[in-house]
Amino acid sequence: QVQLVESGGGLVQPGESLRLSCAASGSIYIMGWYRQAPEKQRSLVATITSGGYTNYADSVKGRFTISRDNAKNTVYLQMNSLKPEDTAVYYCNVVLHSGFTSWGQGTQVTVSK
Repeated sequence: QVQLVESGGGLVQPGESLRLSCAASGSIYIMGWYRQAPEKQRSLVATITSGGYTNYADSVKGRFTISRDNAKNTVYLQMNSLKPEDTAVYYCNVVLHSGFTSWGQGTQVTVSK
């Protein structure tokens, strides 16, 4: 079983920044973040492979940056210029080289005046 420990959510005002982190165990291929707003489906925010290839949702390109520390099996999501529409529960997701996938418990991000 893969253990995921998320941190970094909170309440911020529009235009401010937050950084999420997620520490995992195991031989991990892809690490990423997804989000789910009330009454909406969970959707991709960003992913990064063990080789450093990244993929972003169009809505966050230029504002969010995903990175990872392979030695620590930790993925980060730097979120800048946050907007109210970024409000959601953010979930860490990992895909192991074996194909096994696991989700974190979620961390709330709220962007409000």
